[in-house]
Amino acid sequence: MFVASSEFIEAADAQGKALGFSPAAHYVPHPIQDRSDDEIRQLAEAAFEDILSQIVDQ
Repeated sequence: MFVASSEFIEAADAQGKALGFSPAAHYVPHPIQDRSDDEIRQLAEAAFEDILSQIVDQ
């Protein structure tokens, strides 16, 4: 399970195909680096349930 910004969807797909591995993933809106601490917390809170369910269901 990994978390990345939406900018990396295609790259992650290509890498997974090249390696023959398709891990669970959650993508958050891009960009990340310019966001405030509060915005990052909001992204994390919005992603939490999906990430948790992917970890538990694996």
